Amino acid sequence: MSTYKKEFGTGVQNAAGTLSGVIEGQLWYDSTAASFKYQYPALTTVGSWSTGNNMNTARIYASGAGTRDASLAAGGETPSPAIVGNTELYDGTSWTEVNDLNTARSAGGSGGATNTAAIYWGGTSPAVVANVETWNGTSWTEVADLNTGRRSMPGGGGTSTSTLAFGGESPGGAQLAVTESWNGTSWTEVNDLNDAREYLGGDGTDNTSALAVGGSTPGVTGNTETWNGTSWSEVNNLNTARQALGASGISNGMVVYGGYTTGRVSNTELWDGTSWTETTDLNTAREAITGRNGTSTSALAFGGATAGSPGGDSVTEEWTGAGQPVGAWSTGGSLNTARNFISSAGAGTQTAALGFAGNTPPVTNLTESYDGTTWTEVNDMNTSRYGAGGAGTQTSALVFSGLATGATTTANESWNGTSWTEVADVNTARYLQAGTGADNTNALMISGTTWPPPVGTVNVEKWNGTSWTEVGNVNTARYGLASSGNSNSLALAFGGGIAPNAAGTPFAGTESWNDTSWTEINDMNLGRYYLSGTGTTTSALAFGGYNDPPVQALTEEWNGASWSEVSDLNTARYGSGGAGTTASALSFGGNGPTAATEEWNNPSNVVQTITTS
Repeated sequence: MSTYKKEFGTGVQNAAGTLSGVIEGQLWYDSTAASFKYQYPALTTVGSWSTGNNMNTARIYASGAGTRDASLAAGGETPSPAIVGNTELYDGTSWTEVNDLNTARSAGGSGGATNTAAIYWGGTSPAVVANVETWNGTSWTEVADLNTGRRSMPGGGGTSTSTLAFGGESPGGAQLAVTESWNGTSWTEVNDLNDAREYLGGDGTDNTSALAVGGSTPGVTGNTETWNGTSWSEVNNLNTARQALGASGISNGMVVYGGYTTGRVSNTELWDGTSWTETTDLNTAREAITGRNGTSTSALAFGGATAGSPGGDSVTEEWTGAGQPVGAWSTGGSLNTARNFISSAGAGTQTAALGFAGNTPPVTNLTESYDGTTWTEVNDMNTSRYGAGGAGTQTSALVFSGLATGATTTANESWNGTSWTEVADVNTARYLQAGTGADNTNALMISGTTWPPPVGTVNVEKWNGTSWTEVGNVNTARYGLASSGNSNSLALAFGGGIAPNAAGTPFAGTESWNDTSWTEINDMNLGRYYLSGTGTTTSALAFGGYNDPPVQALTEEWNGASWSEVSDLNTARYGSGGAGTTASALSFGGNGPTAATEEWNNPSNVVQTITTS
């Protein structure tokens, strides 16, 4: 027989009940439960990009300053094309237009640790200029010019009183190595870069510490140089040589992203002061992107030229670096009956969930209750169906509409914790709709489709405990979508299929409900249908689904403003049930059909009982 020392390579500590002061990665024996338990180490991020709200003015070659959640964007060139002086401020959620630059221009350099004190120099207007302006949080003021007018250069970061301008393109079109230091009053020429170049990236602390990365010499280069306050030194090159890239951070810790090689790229790399490491790519490949907004662990990328908008885009992405706690999926107790397109009481919890209906096949009326460990069969529904809407909790739930045998049904049933009772029907029969709500007196039925074929509907109905009322339609007709909100007055609808055929077209759109109307907000990173969701309007999870093909394991988390990719399901699936919160959720059932259950914990620092033989 195996011993725990042999199995896990560690000794076992004995304790009654939960071990006080247990450390991550520790195995111990719980004498109260008469079982061995293991404390899993918390997982941390490897870094990820999430989509933020778009800028008001799409553009390329804008300049930036500040932090991820307090950024400034100035100047650039719009798709018109037109060189602009537009300035916008980002507060971590949205962009607001403020006072313009005095001289409209693009491809200038910039610096500033905050969005209330920044500096912008050089650029093209459309002639190459030496103009310099400082920002005080309200307006721009012209100050002393550069000694050498130029464009297509980065900023040295720092502050509005201490920064560095390096490289760029001369009025005659030559690549430059010229470096100038700003002391808050004037510019002084200092030692040149080793490699003359334009369209490079760079950032830094002040005029004594900076990093110059990539660019065109005129060939695309990955050369990296570091500034020590006196001179430039060549260090290790980027893994992917590129120009027109973004960069944020300091000389010993930087993230660079996007750019152009032989085409636009999404590559992201991290600098640790010695070498570059490839990490999670941008969601949208682009060049002429803005950087110098944040650090290697918290940065903002915005604007640039994308495939969809080569003349200038408004897309914003937020970078969260490595080391942050993240969630993880682990195996839970299996359903008694495997099934696909199972419905669930989404307001339930990981340790008190309810799953009902589904296709085994055939279509079923089975109901099961989960206690955090095992599923128990309880009383059946009155009408068998699958792809039905569900809402509520383990003790107070609602199931509405769905596909019965060959036809959609208007049937609506209420669960009181013991049995199902038929109550007032929905107005429009459908299936593959989303459902959300607090209990059996409060629910929302969103979109869905008739049968046959799937065509998608914009219809939304609201349940008040007595009857269904048609309310404001969603903006985009769809089916196979997911939702969150746990209320009929505040909800989120995301994903789905939008084509009028069985194959469908995956959709990434997200809409928010305020009890009156639906508003389109930031899309998911990946469009899909037959996905599952849970949570609230400000903190939600989307997991699994179908992307025509393949079946997805992808999990995304909504923070009230944007979606971020987090840890995948262990098994890709679609048509599963979901319940819980972004801290503690549940996914069960799905295609196959399967009986598998997975439990989501965030942070993923959990205790599990283990056995061996």
